[in-house]
Amino acid sequence: MTEIQKIFSSIMYGGEAIAALVSIIYYNRVKKTPWKYLAIYLVIIFLCESSVKWGEEQLRIDRILFYNYFVIPLQFIFFYWLYAKESLKKPKLFYIMTGAYLLTYVLRALFFPEKKTIFSFNYNIGCLFLMALVIMEYYKQVNSSEILNFSKNKMFYINLGVTLFYIANLPFMTFNSLLYKYMEIWDIYFIYFQVSGAVMYILFASALIWGKQNS
Repeated sequence: MTEIQKIFSSIMYGGEAIAALVSIIYYNRVKKTPWKYLAIYLVIIFLCESSVKWGEEQLRIDRILFYNYFVIPLQFIFFYWLYAKESLKKPKLFYIMTGAYLLTYVLRALFFPEKKTIFSFNYNIGCLFLMALVIMEYYKQVNSSEILNFSKNKMFYINLGVTLFYIANLPFMTFNSLLYKYMEIWDIYFIYFQVSGAVMYILFASALIWGKQNS
């Protein structure tokens, strides 16, 4: 990792820290609503990143196993729940997507046993499901009578953050090994990955600060 990438990595980590801090500060405001799980989620993600950043050797963390079998599945399943079950009110869709996503781990073990930093097959399928939910959420927001009050809609901030990070970075994650042959392009996209990650977590924090409780 270059020096500039290390700086942007710290910026992304700082975004996660801000989101976790806001979650703790505003927890009492949302503790009687389903949004408390967003606050808890943001704290857990920050603790996961911190454990790798500061205690990988001491805690004997296998980074590949930790991210691919805990952190990334946690992220996707949480968003499936938040979008499908809570926002779109489609609990069956949540269970279908979650089951299908977990099934990709069985398929990967059978057909793609190679060891990679990120299991691209699982990540791509999980991200495609998330993209479908994002599109459905945009459709819901555009057709809502409260479209003019979008700044008070928690899901507006969530959807924007997920779009900038997960959806916009899908080509980078899909073609990572190919892009790595063109380091200048890879470096630029990797910096975007880091910056968009920081922006996403700031937007998540914004949802807790400015979003209405019934949004």
